[in-house]
Amino acid sequence: MADETLTLTLDTGDVVIKLRPDLAPGHVERIATLAKEGFYDGVVFHRVIPGFMAQGGDPTGTGMGGSKLPDLKAEFNAEPHVRGVCSMARSSNPNSANSQFFICFDDATFLDKQYTVWGEVIEGMENVDALPKGEPPRTPGKIVKATVA
Repeated sequence: MADETLTLTLDTGDVVIKLRPDLAPGHVERIATLAKEGFYDGVVFHRVIPGFMAQGGDPTGTGMGGSKLPDLKAEFNAEPHVRGVCSMARSSNPNSANSQFFICFDDATFLDKQYTVWGEVIEGMENVDALPKGEPPRTPGKIVKATVA
């Protein structure tokens, strides 16, 4: 059976994300692979903007880094960017998503069809809400462990 959830254990508690391979099979596969390798363990949320989103997944913590794997081809879909939606960060190049992702705090539908939605928070959104805010936060919240089940 395919992996169905990604659990991010944060300093503030667990966040359970339902993976959506039906929307973005390549992105789900990448996130699951990185999580299983321990890539996300200890990685911070380097950009947390109240009312917008929390971004993490960069091992350098700067917003400029990614994994050693090649960038992903965009899998833009019609799923709306609303509270709890998980989507891939990228540069201005649509096919530049790699390991960085963001979780929407609020509706951000202006991002629709321009970023790849790959999951949605089904438990623990309050733990995302509790992340330290800033760009970057003075003491950023981090992913203690990421597990796929």
